[in-house]
Amino acid sequence: MSGIARIGVLGAGAWGTALALTAARAGQTVILWGRDTGSISEIRARKQNSRYLPGITFDEDLDATTDLSAALNTDAVLLVTPAQTTREMCTAIAGAGGFDGPIILCAKGIERGTGKLLSDIIRDVLPEANIAALSGPSFALDVARGLPTAVTIAAPSEALASGLCTALAAPAFRPYASTDIVGVQVGGALKNVLAIASGAVVGRKLGASAQAALIARGFAELTRIGAAMTARPETLTGLSGLGDLVLTCSSAQSRNFSFGVRLGEGASAAELADSGQKLVEGVFTARIAVRIARDLGIELPICQTVAAMIDDGLSIDGALNALMARPLAHESAP
Repeated sequence: MSGIARIGVLGAGAWGTALALTAARAGQTVILWGRDTGSISEIRARKQNSRYLPGITFDEDLDATTDLSAALNTDAVLLVTPAQTTREMCTAIAGAGGFDGPIILCAKGIERGTGKLLSDIIRDVLPEANIAALSGPSFALDVARGLPTAVTIAAPSEALASGLCTALAAPAFRPYASTDIVGVQVGGALKNVLAIASGAVVGRKLGASAQAALIARGFAELTRIGAAMTARPETLTGLSGLGDLVLTCSSAQSRNFSFGVRLGEGASAAELADSGQKLVEGVFTARIAVRIARDLGIELPICQTVAAMIDDGLSIDGALNALMARPLAHESAP
């Protein structure tokens, strides 16, 4: 695929602004859309987005706007709004005239009410769009700073995936093409839940051995549900699966990991919500992942334990006891 010269980025938070900068560094004309007039004005006037990317000033030209139709007057769109707002955003796009080019999903999650992947939501609301997904081990601050980053971009055809990779490839940003849209989304969604569990282990000071074991067994859960949802093994062991899991489960830059640390330190999900802390995507994904797994006839004990900590107030010690008391089994068994 060729002919991508203008890219719209929907969502002017940390990740949206970082990806807009990447697209500009790749030589594209970029229109960055956001709802927050303060952030948009600051980007235009000062080349900063201090609320989401503190300390970063950029040289790249971004046409920042609150006019959604302007961002849709482009060759491709990066949808970088939170996962649980995907249906709302697709409805807004339809109301602004629709979009029949590539829409690249950049959020990671599963719709909590329906259990649908975000690509299925786009098919529901914008059937004329070409759906793609971008995911991988990447923190917004690193990308905004121009630090080396590699991700996967999946699309229905090799031509579209390769074309999108070419359009977004920048000196320090290397995308790899795939046609496994399901696998890329499953890896991105499940790693958020597992990062909460990893953070809880660190918060409870259970040690590096416990954290490594949890990540390994968490990856087993990710591959189990991924395979049941038709994800390809090479996708789950690649950047958008194992790569993203390792990063998110081991760094305080991850909001899901940091949320888990607070749980491990003794806070409850209800207390964190009452404190005004914005709930992270793994909170929404945990319960729906367990429901999907139950419908598919597979077990996700770590995800189930995280869901119990969030929804039922299970303590970190209760969670540990529940996991350690599971029947002994062969490592390759469910």
